[in-house]
Amino acid sequence: MFIPLSDDDRSLYRPTWLTNAFLFLNLAVFGIQLADKDFTTRFSAVPLEITTGRDLVGVSVVPVAQGQTIEIEQGPGPWPVFLTLLTSMFMHGGWLHLGGNMLFLWIFGNNVEHRFGSMRFLVFYLASGVAAGLAHALIEPQSEVPMLGASGAISGVLGAYLVLFPRNSVRVLLLFWIISVPAFVVIGCWTLSQLWGGARMLEQLNQGMGPVEGVAYAAHIGGLLAGLVLGTIFRIRLGEEPANVLYPRIPPPLPRF
Repeated sequence: MFIPLSDDDRSLYRPTWLTNAFLFLNLAVFGIQLADKDFTTRFSAVPLEITTGRDLVGVSVVPVAQGQTIEIEQGPGPWPVFLTLLTSMFMHGGWLHLGGNMLFLWIFGNNVEHRFGSMRFLVFYLASGVAAGLAHALIEPQSEVPMLGASGAISGVLGAYLVLFPRNSVRVLLLFWIISVPAFVVIGCWTLSQLWGGARMLEQLNQGMGPVEGVAYAAHIGGLLAGLVLGTIFRIRLGEEPANVLYPRIPPPLPRF
């Protein structure tokens, strides 16, 4: 499996403040989670809350593999409860979860923001995250297991990146080697892994099993599809990227004969 390390940012000629702000916000919210355990139970997105519009409070008993169950504390959330689709996309379940998501956002987010512009990127990022949460709720409408993480919105970023920069060079760690491959290879391999995981998840659900892996594959796929659609629409509507007055595009060198 590829682990992306960096991409080709030579075409970026102005700062991407919003991507940096999202990175900081995710880190800050994770700090709040560490300091206040109830914050996570209150502001995570629970599929059953999204499909019914009813805020769950108390202890939920959730079945898992081999007939076992786990207890999940549900805290009072915001009103309306659908706001958790937004709050949950800035929360994480651990350091590894946070680190992996922020790595992908740091590598791929700035290029997409640079192309869209910050305001369009803000709408795009939030819309992708909400679409991801709705996709997960659609697949598991009765689930009382909280969902949290930026991966749904970042999946949308990957979808837009695939539309906008499919041949951009991405440096990845492959076993013990660092190599450069086109973006469509990296994102394509990631997509295949999500489809494979999603198929296994559906099989587990059909067998009456609860969450085994703890990965919201439906949210990743839903976010990716949202990114592909919105990225295509924005690419058609934007046309050629305008030059920035403060950070003018550097013209290519004249050919030498």
